[in-house]
Amino acid sequence: MEGLLKLSTLVIVCMLVSAPMASEAAISCGAVASNLGQCINYLTRGGFIPRGCCSGVRRLNSMARTTRDRQQACRCIQGAARALGSRLNAGRAAHLPGACRVRIGYPISARTNCNK
Repeated sequence: MEGLLKLSTLVIVCMLVSAPMASEAAISCGAVASNLGQCINYLTRGGFIPRGCCSGVRRLNSMARTTRDRQQACRCIQGAARALGSRLNAGRAAHLPGACRVRIGYPISARTNCNK
């Protein structure tokens, strides 16, 4: 139940963050949240990475085809990270794409400039 509450909160925050940008990008924060939802427990508590998490990471990576898509996904991820606050383990977040065997063109970090 706690995981569902976290995921619901994450989806709502992502939707609020993405509302002004929705017309500019094909990827919504809701799509980002639904693809990465199974990663939340790993990112906050550790342990093993669920298979569904890596499937979501790969799916999201394949959805983000254009620069605009990647920028929007980056903004959504940063918004979700802010929503999780200190519960998010930044090291796990940074290593998640590699652990899922996905190569992305930018580091997963609060300091990433999503406009570049």
